[in-house]
Amino acid sequence: MIQSSRVSDELRRVRRRMVERLQHDGLREPRVLAALEAIPRHWLVPEALRAQAYKDAALPIGGGQTISAPSTVAAMTEALQLRGDELVLEVGTGSGYQAAVLGVLAERVISIERLPRLAAEARRALDRLGVRNVVVHLGDGSLGRPNDAPYDAIVLTAGAPAVPEPLLAQLKPGGRLVAPVGPRDGQRLVRIRRQADDKFTREVLGPCRFVDLVGRHGWAA
Repeated sequence: MIQSSRVSDELRRVRRRMVERLQHDGLREPRVLAALEAIPRHWLVPEALRAQAYKDAALPIGGGQTISAPSTVAAMTEALQLRGDELVLEVGTGSGYQAAVLGVLAERVISIERLPRLAAEARRALDRLGVRNVVVHLGDGSLGRPNDAPYDAIVLTAGAPAVPEPLLAQLKPGGRLVAPVGPRDGQRLVRIRRQADDKFTREVLGPCRFVDLVGRHGWAA
């Protein structure tokens, strides 16, 4: 029991150092920093990789998928500009880490995962962490989830050749969509806002590299 407590204390210290590095590198939103410190990333990576959980690196989680680097999760989350009362759609649950962070920052999160094993494992991990405001659905995330739309914010955790039209249609006026978009060797992280007149504005936030968004409005399987 004493050994377990020491391990937990050390992991909290390592997680705190991770957050401090992100802050030093430019992450400024206090709520995002607090969310990243609150979520134990080591419970959301494969057991064999837990020693690497707080490195700023993407890690494999099986099925050709990865858990994004903490700095990537931080940048995408900060770009959503969440206040706490939003309904958020996440496309690509993966390990559940991004969903857990969003769950701290938003009122409700709908997450879609196409791989049954990852969807089931993410749900178990979120339950273990006590994250109750995230719902995980199995399906083609490029289609969104019209039954729960419109969304205040949408985030894609996989790269698409173009922003899927169904997701734009499900974004609430005033809402923000953050996604990696473009060819596999030249993706850009973009933020799209839906204006009150249903026009869209687009900002390029920087280069990035993600696994493929597979689906009807993504890359072919």
